[in-house]
Amino acid sequence: MSLAILYSRAQEGIQAPLVTVEIHLANGLPALSIVGLPEMAVRESKDRVRGALTNSQFEFPARRITINLAPADLPKEGGRFDLPIALGVLAASGQLPNANMDSFEFAGELALSGELRPVTGILPAAIAAREAGRTLIVPRENADEAALVDGLKLHSADHLLEVCAHLCGTTLLPHCIRNNSSSAPMSQPDLAEVKGQLQAKRALEIAAAGGHALLFIGPPGTGKTMLAARLPGILPDMSEDEALESAAIASITNRPFQPERWLQRPFRSPHHTASAVALVGGGSKPRPGEISLAHNGVLFLDELPEFERRVLEVLREPMENGWVTISRATQQAEYPARFQLIAAMNPCPCGYLGDGSNRCRCTAEQVIRYRNRLSGPLLDRIDMHVEVPRQPIDYANQTSEEPVETSQLVGRRVASAIDRQHRRQKKRNQTLDVRELERYAQLDQRGRLLLRQAIERLGLSMRAYHRIIKLSRTIADLEDSERITERHVSEAIGYRRLDRQ
Repeated sequence: MSLAILYSRAQEGIQAPLVTVEIHLANGLPALSIVGLPEMAVRESKDRVRGALTNSQFEFPARRITINLAPADLPKEGGRFDLPIALGVLAASGQLPNANMDSFEFAGELALSGELRPVTGILPAAIAAREAGRTLIVPRENADEAALVDGLKLHSADHLLEVCAHLCGTTLLPHCIRNNSSSAPMSQPDLAEVKGQLQAKRALEIAAAGGHALLFIGPPGTGKTMLAARLPGILPDMSEDEALESAAIASITNRPFQPERWLQRPFRSPHHTASAVALVGGGSKPRPGEISLAHNGVLFLDELPEFERRVLEVLREPMENGWVTISRATQQAEYPARFQLIAAMNPCPCGYLGDGSNRCRCTAEQVIRYRNRLSGPLLDRIDMHVEVPRQPIDYANQTSEEPVETSQLVGRRVASAIDRQHRRQKKRNQTLDVRELERYAQLDQRGRLLLRQAIERLGLSMRAYHRIIKLSRTIADLEDSERITERHVSEAIGYRRLDRQ
């Protein structure tokens, strides 16, 4: 038989559309052509396949070989099609049995020696293969990542000859299963290491419980970055569905798979020189940015006013809808971006305004110009603006008798509040829409009166109004209270520091 049909997967955003690899051998002058919108790395696979087959003691057919990667309008990139192309050539030339090929999917790059090299985006391909009910064969280095998908029939190999032996039935490849022993969580920085800053710690706990955005404001060296770095340690581990989403995004960006981190929430901290493309994603071939890499986790922006204003403005839509769409002339990609924003900034250009040292020499105009680098619509989307003042030297000397709370203790309270939210409304408070707020976040009479007065005096928008209600709901959940009282609303309003200028 001179025709062989195999299956593989392309990469389109975090999706893995099916690619049918068709290999046809015809009479004529020896030649090999690849059609189906292949990019350069795919076109070069003919040389890798030829070398791999020859060095594995197979005969490369001296015939006219046509390889079609269908559908023809789907761009194909990378070396992932080397393995199915090589197997298809062997099957079409009769060197490999062609039966039951439709029950497998293949992905892997070939070395000239026939060894298999890992490819990117294997996790989305594994999820799609499970949904299709096929067995997936991948390079050994991709096995731990693909094995995260429960219910997937998976084999891995180091060499082309091992795959051929499995398909011939002579030496079967072992089944790959998830190695749970390698998924022990890594230790996180402990909140007890931050001395003092009771209000900032309280704000961090509330932000963790409700998924709220938080901005720390304070002089250099007061613990803003330390506090932000400890947020993942008080958040509960991701569910397996959330972890698969986050791991799939990391997979397509060629980041090394770390089994000990796959259930822990990501923490991304881009430098303030990052571009808009680096933050939200893009490029001639769309790739996810920092906000997608922080999906289901934390995005920390230190020195917030130092980011270019146009870069920060691109955060506004993803903060509202949890997705980012990247459109290019030839393709469009959508990436999830449900992240929790934590930011930090100094109170003035020199950083020392209000720290009690009289070192600040900034004029009022300079301070206003510095803070105006942050637009009103962006600040409107940040639920909490919290001051982090300089602490007395007693805290540095650890002589304070203040009780110390560890991340584990705070994390239990956060987990209890999150569980309360899921039992009541199936989602975190930050994601409630207006109709759900009316149902699940009713204020008592005194709380409504206080909030109305605050809105009128501070001139806040309706978005800020709803965000204060969400914040009040979270504060009540931390106290295990179904009613939202005036005290909860008062504390929520107190966290809108920049609205009180």
